[in-house]
Amino acid sequence: MNGRAISSLTIFCLSTWIAASAQASQETNVNTARAPTRAESKITVQSSEGKPYDRTASPALLEIRLNETFNGDIDGESPVRALQVLRDDHSASLVSMQRFRGKLGGRQGTFVLQGQEIVEHGKIKANWFVVPGSATGDLSGLRGKGGFEGDFGKGSHGTLDYWFD
Repeated sequence: MNGRAISSLTIFCLSTWIAASAQASQETNVNTARAPTRAESKITVQSSEGKPYDRTASPALLEIRLNETFNGDIDGESPVRALQVLRDDHSASLVSMQRFRGKLGGRQGTFVLQGQEIVEHGKIKANWFVVPGSATGDLSGLRGKGGFEGDFGKGSHGTLDYWFD
């Protein structure tokens, strides 16, 4: 073989090896990526208080304070603070923050959920996510998203699809 043929063969073999290594790496990443675990819980409102902070025009702006308990795969308690836009027809939009304390899937710790809620006809529907970097204890590294539905101010069924970094 001449020098040019050896160089071409070396380049071909090297590019084939790089492509095969990249493919193996992608397959490893796909195989080791963990699917989220779904946790479900019954959420009960223990106490609720709404306080207007701006009624200068409609719709009214309120601060809502709740204390909730969770029973199920998510098991514990959480104080909630929400800001609410309350329209004349009693529908509402809210944003919320809450620090959960208890167990998730048998692991003990705390984490913060950030939510966005809509209330219509006395029913609430929400989406939430775990604030990255907020989990403590056995829940450190927790990530997740989910939501809940139910009767506004009374209780609901919640889910959280979660994983750990």
